[in-house]
Amino acid sequence: MSLRICILETDILRPELIEQYQSYGHMFERLFARQPIAASFEVFNVVEGNYPPDEQRYDAYLVTGSKADSFGPEPWIQTLRLYLLERYRHGDKILGICFGHQLLALLFGGHAERAERGWGVGIHRYEVKHQPTWMMPPLEELTLLISHQDQVTKLPENATLLASSEFCPIAAYCIGDQVLCFQGHPEFIHDYSKALLEIRQQHIGEPAYTQGMSSLEHEHQGHTVAEWMMRFVAHGRTGLDD
Repeated sequence: MSLRICILETDILRPELIEQYQSYGHMFERLFARQPIAASFEVFNVVEGNYPPDEQRYDAYLVTGSKADSFGPEPWIQTLRLYLLERYRHGDKILGICFGHQLLALLFGGHAERAERGWGVGIHRYEVKHQPTWMMPPLEELTLLISHQDQVTKLPENATLLASSEFCPIAAYCIGDQVLCFQGHPEFIHDYSKALLEIRQQHIGEPAYTQGMSSLEHEHQGHTVAEWMMRFVAHGRTGLDD
């Protein structure tokens, strides 16, 4: 048996990156192909107004990262908020990455805003604060590629903090068995992060650019996070939950 995942793309890659990296959906499909739980994917770009047919159901819905602000007023963001609330009320599982991490926190009573600490780029290290049974293999520390200037600054009341750092105190959280979110990008690879840093060098400033480029000498654990995400989706499902 294979999990069925709906990927809700909340961005379109920059034109100079599309030929090599295609889309966030493509990045996630490539990432999840390398973890042990079988899954199939359908991708819908919600910026363009594309959503699954009403009768279609999935084991989970994944909200990607975006250049947009999670607290922005754009109509497509408001439509997405309503859609995710409906999925949650139906008992569906929802995964959020970066923009998705922030949007879901806002949706369930938390807070997200422009971070006082400024841009986070490159590879970042977090302390794992809580480890449910589906977070296998276990880690005491987690490294992920990041690219964000916004952060979740208040958790929803019913959320559990999973990972934290001094720079990003709310780096990962879950809400029961339904919502799992990460500020970092498990789907990113070093070359993509390097390309983003080069594009944004003037915007983020020389200190952040230099630190970010230097951090890319190290490895990150995006593949482990991908396995955690699929184990979270499979958790409680007969034949899929180890």
